[in-house]
Amino acid sequence: MEFVHIPVLLQEVLDGLQIQPDGIYADGTVGGAGHSIEIAKQLTGGGRLIGFDRDPDAVRAATQRLKGYPATVVHSNYDKMQSVLAKMGIFAVDGVLLDLGVSSYQLDEGSRGFSYHEDAPLDMRMSRMGMTAEELVNTASEQELSRILYTYGEESYARSIARRIVEVRQTQPIHTTLELAELIKSSVPAKVRRSKNPCKKSFQAIRIAVNGEFEHLEKGLQAAFSVLKPGGRLAVITFHSLEDRMVKRQFAAWCQGCICPPDFPQCVCGRTPQAKLICRKPITASDAELVQNRRSHSAKLRVLERSC
Repeated sequence: MEFVHIPVLLQEVLDGLQIQPDGIYADGTVGGAGHSIEIAKQLTGGGRLIGFDRDPDAVRAATQRLKGYPATVVHSNYDKMQSVLAKMGIFAVDGVLLDLGVSSYQLDEGSRGFSYHEDAPLDMRMSRMGMTAEELVNTASEQELSRILYTYGEESYARSIARRIVEVRQTQPIHTTLELAELIKSSVPAKVRRSKNPCKKSFQAIRIAVNGEFEHLEKGLQAAFSVLKPGGRLAVITFHSLEDRMVKRQFAAWCQGCICPPDFPQCVCGRTPQAKLICRKPITASDAELVQNRRSHSAKLRVLERSC
């Protein structure tokens, strides 16, 4: 399958980053290069784009699509951005984009094991390296599975799903996506199954755990901010409420000034804001985009500008 990527909030991202023709930009999650191509098109004055991705399929596809543009694609996780750029002789950039979550290709390519609509080996690894979803599901304790489903998927039936997984794997290991999907369906009330597919939250949670997505996000935000020039902008697209909360909290921390108690007559901490918010509330998809791209429904864009 071709690595197809429909970029969400495209114009909003370009506006937020304020692309300069001679600027240096980093796309920490290049995917199918949907956003990257549009950024690179504007770098007509000696600018440069560096794209990062942990998925080798994405790296190959993005490298091919960005041929002829002032762009380089690196096979690396975005949380290594600072060290990778330093090795390239780049110590400050004008803007960074992070488009988080799983790509359209990874969801649609059944063999990758991200989808609960097609039967495939339980993989879910973005990098194709490390622990698979199959290994996690068949080895984690009931308590750990329940924690993962509740924390990363906000799944109300986390305990019953975890209990059912452990019961079944004692007889036979769980190997495929549809095997897991059926276990999940059998673990929730019938009214839940009738109203919606109950697999979404659990598959999302397991994917996040397998790929360490929240840990990479925490480190990746720090790496992205550290390479921004004063006046440089960081744009982050999230698709998960917990991700958005992490981004919101970190942005707020960078934008906070004095932290002295309110009853102090004057500031003694000397803390000044490191950045300013470009938009106080997250930017969401327009009605027109919602019609054209269903995966933009949960997308939220936050943008800040580094001040020092």
